[in-house]
Amino acid sequence: MSESDGTNKMPVFSTGLRGLDSVLHGVRAGDNVVWQVETEDDYVPFVQPFCQHTLAAGKKLVYFRFACHRELVCDNSGAQICRLLPQKGFEYFITDVHKVIQQHGADAFYVFDSLSDLTIDCFSERMIGNFFMLTCPYLLRLGTLGYFMVLRHGHSHHAALPIERTTQLLLDVYRHEGNLYIQPLKAAQRYSPSMYMLHLWDGDTFRPVTESTMVSGVITSAPWYGLQSASYRMVGVWDRRFIEAEDILEAHNRGECSRETVGSVFNSQLKQIFSRDERILELARSYLSLPDLLHIWKRTIGSGLIGGKSVGMLLARAILRAADPSWNGTLEAHDSFFIGADIFYSFMVENGCWQIREKQKHIETLLDDAEKGRQMIMNGVFPDYIIQRFSDMLNYFGQCPIIVRSSSLLEDNFGNAFSGKYESVYCVNRGTHEERLEAFLGAVRRVYASTMSEGALVYRAKRGVLERDEQMALLVQRVSGIRYGELFFPQLAGVGVSFNSYAWDAEIDPEAGLLRLVFGLGTRAVDRHDDDYTRLVALNVPHKRPEGDAQKVRHYTQRKVDILDIKNNVLRSAYFQDVLQEARGLPFEMFSVPDDTVGDAYAQSAGEPPQILDFENVFNNTGLLEDMRGILKTLRKTYGCHVDVEFTAGINDDGTHRINLLQCRPLQVKSEIAASGQIPEVAPENLLLKINGGIIGPGRIITLDRIIYVIPSVYAQMPEGERHAVARLVGRLTHCDGAGNIGHIMLLGPGRWGTCMASLGVPVSFSEINTVSVICEMACMHERLAPDLSYGTHYFNDMVELGMLYMGFTPDRNGNIVNEKLLTGWPNRTAELIADAGTLAQAVRVIDRRDADENNEIRLHADSVGQQALLYVAR
Repeated sequence: MSESDGTNKMPVFSTGLRGLDSVLHGVRAGDNVVWQVETEDDYVPFVQPFCQHTLAAGKKLVYFRFACHRELVCDNSGAQICRLLPQKGFEYFITDVHKVIQQHGADAFYVFDSLSDLTIDCFSERMIGNFFMLTCPYLLRLGTLGYFMVLRHGHSHHAALPIERTTQLLLDVYRHEGNLYIQPLKAAQRYSPSMYMLHLWDGDTFRPVTESTMVSGVITSAPWYGLQSASYRMVGVWDRRFIEAEDILEAHNRGECSRETVGSVFNSQLKQIFSRDERILELARSYLSLPDLLHIWKRTIGSGLIGGKSVGMLLARAILRAADPSWNGTLEAHDSFFIGADIFYSFMVENGCWQIREKQKHIETLLDDAEKGRQMIMNGVFPDYIIQRFSDMLNYFGQCPIIVRSSSLLEDNFGNAFSGKYESVYCVNRGTHEERLEAFLGAVRRVYASTMSEGALVYRAKRGVLERDEQMALLVQRVSGIRYGELFFPQLAGVGVSFNSYAWDAEIDPEAGLLRLVFGLGTRAVDRHDDDYTRLVALNVPHKRPEGDAQKVRHYTQRKVDILDIKNNVLRSAYFQDVLQEARGLPFEMFSVPDDTVGDAYAQSAGEPPQILDFENVFNNTGLLEDMRGILKTLRKTYGCHVDVEFTAGINDDGTHRINLLQCRPLQVKSEIAASGQIPEVAPENLLLKINGGIIGPGRIITLDRIIYVIPSVYAQMPEGERHAVARLVGRLTHCDGAGNIGHIMLLGPGRWGTCMASLGVPVSFSEINTVSVICEMACMHERLAPDLSYGTHYFNDMVELGMLYMGFTPDRNGNIVNEKLLTGWPNRTAELIADAGTLAQAVRVIDRRDADENNEIRLHADSVGQQALLYVAR
């Protein structure tokens, strides 16, 4: 079947039509042939002879079947028919196609259904362009051959231009007065004086048409939609469908269209922009309408789904409005913009990052080239038309601060929260328009680059979603707050959860929910900060403090505030006392009280005494907590599961308040862990650890298979570098020897697990310890360091999703006991598991259940309701 044209050493294959081969100077190895037709009926006459010739020559033929039109290749033809489901998402679709091509390689030729059909219910035109830009070069490298079909003038430049630029052969097909004509538009690396003329298919030949009357008659017989480069061709199928939906809605409002038609259009468009998750769609059908979707579309840049975070925010607001219209007076209006997920995918393809992303679908190559990929993303460029849309959006916001938030397709959905795995970036939005635009582009790149962070990739692997359709949409929000002098921040921000796992007092009703409240930007409520504390509020008894006496309350109060510094164009942290000096007009009395412990001497030397943030006036004099409890209760009931929300709030001069609901997601809680029951009596010689208070998570009774114990007294003497080495060793110990499958592992160590500062604890990343069942923090580093699981943080949500239990051990709390002699009495398995552990094994001990005799086991009994836990040897 292979020939040579005498002028080119590349092998030449056949279309199955000798006359067409002559016009094209042969079909060469690696050619992708794209046929632009009015209907698939005009494609079939060219596909059939190609398939017949391929099979007759002994070559394999693979037919990708995915469209709604009639089959192009019969089951009994001898070809392999690969049936695909593009409805599962773009990632599944392109991965399945490439797997088949990889399996057969150059030994097969490939025929595809109409790519235009993919725009009906599945993909936008950007994604059609992306598919072709990824698949065409793959076939070219293999030296094989592919046949593709698209509808002529059926696509905007988002699909048409990538196809035209990437393919080797592009041909128009016309049908006129019973005859078929072809006009080559592109034939890479070949030319003849008549090649690009209109050709009549006449028997075995394709004859150039030289009469102008005949040419114009054929060409004008087909519908004309304008030049490909015309401005109105910028509007693709995705946008055109929303334009048509708007027309249908207006017709319905005039009484010219039925409600059923509007409902059908709504259901169709819902999957195009909102979600394809059936549980989310069920909620959306109940609380959103076609006007809502059109409003979202008009605030969307690009095309594709808007992602989980945007969906959660919009659904929560719609649910509350439906439950009680009075929420409209309490909730701050949002004017967010959405950057469609297709923009992300196009960015990855156009900047050469897709192959690295493909590696990340496989656990063996998960982290290969991830750092390289992040750098490529940070150096990536956007097309001019997208930059113009971004520029227009910045003009809308003016110089108001904005935040670019991740909103991936899987994020904040049922089953996967992705808490803290992707970045969100503040833009103070100060400077010239060009400077603000460059800062915004940098923020978008940072969020995109975070999709290749180790934490995000390991999380996806752990959740079994490496091959799921995970694209990154973005939510661009106006930062909620008030400008005080040169500072900008909200008065209040926080995280709310509908179920309080941390019931530190018998009067606390877990079903009432809990807030993690801060003054200033919510980064201090969402992220874990080692140098500060936040206010935990049990919503049914807000004045109950977990800290205990007044001295501890003062110590564990929030001291630092995250703010946007307008003058210096940065996000920074500042001490609350310093903010009071800079923030002119701030009504600080609503949020703080004077520290009455400093004495008269301080007051005389420094003026007014320092303030302590306690929020008691907010609790006593506003209805904020009542409203937050109502929000959580309503959302929990509607979602059918517990939820967590992020919010900001402000107190008006008249004492009323406003709430800005920023996000809502299902709270991922494992339910299979049983209640713990009565704490047993244990003989002192068998007791390893006794804890009163500081227990977070459902109670449990479990047998431990391994304890990894970082010895506080040894760790405290280590220099910082060695402490980081200890953290890396712990990460290896939690993943070695099949650690993820051996059963229950407990971490026990000084200070805070996951800290960024080695002076405050063990600086592990969550991906290093995601195989453990129990984490215990011991306040044994120094006297002022207390264990603090920042409830509501991304770190906490990771633990909740995986069903981990947290315990905080404070030596000076009544009844707390640690049996150091028994903990260090068993053999240390560290060096056995990690041969190069070296001297670090002196600080890290591994206790294995194998070291207990056959009649003994190491058991943990944790009662989260009674706030008691025992770690002991069960004889």
